[in-house]
Amino acid sequence: MASAALLVAGAVGCAVMPGSGGGTDTAGDTPPLVDEGFKIGLLLPESETTRYEKFDRPYITRSIKELCPDCTVLHHNAGGDSGQQQQQIDKMITHGVKVLILDAVDAETIAPSVTKAKQQGVKVIAYDRLAEGPIDSYTSFDNVEVGRMQGQALLEALEKGGNPTRGPIVMINGAPADPNAGEFKEGAHAVLDGNVRVGREFDTPDWSPEQAGIEATAAFAALGVDQVIGVYSANDGMAGGIAEAIRLSGAKPGTPLTGQDAELAAIQRILLGTQTMTIYKPIMPQAQSAAHMAIDLAAGRRLRAPTTVSNSTVKGIPSMVIAPMVVTRDNIKGTVVQDGFWSVKEICAPEQLKAACKSTGLI
Repeated sequence: MASAALLVAGAVGCAVMPGSGGGTDTAGDTPPLVDEGFKIGLLLPESETTRYEKFDRPYITRSIKELCPDCTVLHHNAGGDSGQQQQQIDKMITHGVKVLILDAVDAETIAPSVTKAKQQGVKVIAYDRLAEGPIDSYTSFDNVEVGRMQGQALLEALEKGGNPTRGPIVMINGAPADPNAGEFKEGAHAVLDGNVRVGREFDTPDWSPEQAGIEATAAFAALGVDQVIGVYSANDGMAGGIAEAIRLSGAKPGTPLTGQDAELAAIQRILLGTQTMTIYKPIMPQAQSAAHMAIDLAAGRRLRAPTTVSNSTVKGIPSMVIAPMVVTRDNIKGTVVQDGFWSVKEICAPEQLKAACKSTGLI
């Protein structure tokens, strides 16, 4: 993941974590190990999106073990249920965790649980989504920039297809309870507004591919399937449902379609021409940053980070904000393959992808 780590350093600087010997350590170096182990809780929001269990969980666990071999990581996935996640926090507090790495299902409803954890002396790191409540630190990506990148890629695809300023397009955004969804939407509108007409726009309640497909089908029927010139999808999971809706509705093959998360199915759709782009968010440096923050918070070290963010409770939360990358058919090899996120074998396994993999230099 060396190139991803360099991306972080080049984009936002190094997250500096104080060591115990008078020097400093960057987010890419190993700090002095703590004297004894402790428990760290890892709370992930759902399993619909591939990344959480396939990448975030093992990367975080491995990074913590490298920094603190005697530490124990307790893990729960809320399955998209905010009430379940609140119960999981209670369990982890009962089991004596010193730090929680929290990727909230619902940023607002989780606030009382964050407050309860703090009252029990448990430090809380907001991971990927900025939860409300007395958060100690935060690590994520530049979500507004993600939206801008998606919007710009959609505009470029429309211009290439001879539709630079017409419309309509359909916008299918993420779940309103997820603060990242609002930032993706903000960034996309900053680029799209004034350049293309949005015919229909929806906010999915739960990032569901099935619901996204239903919403896309309804939009095609309302606007005219032969009139829609492109679709903004906030992530790859929903893009899968939308791509199927495009196929079944009789919309023009290759209708520009955005995505995010660099899921394997999305990379394959990009090669097949049924999705235009995705956003690759280098998860390893994010996981390493969370692990460093967890160790330092438990050890009582003062966090110093490249930037700060604020929620409605806390101002100036130490933060590591990582730069995302656009992935198209032309740079799959230099992004997700180069970083080991997906292998050529995984991407090109289906027989129908052999020709596309050859033409793009993957095989």
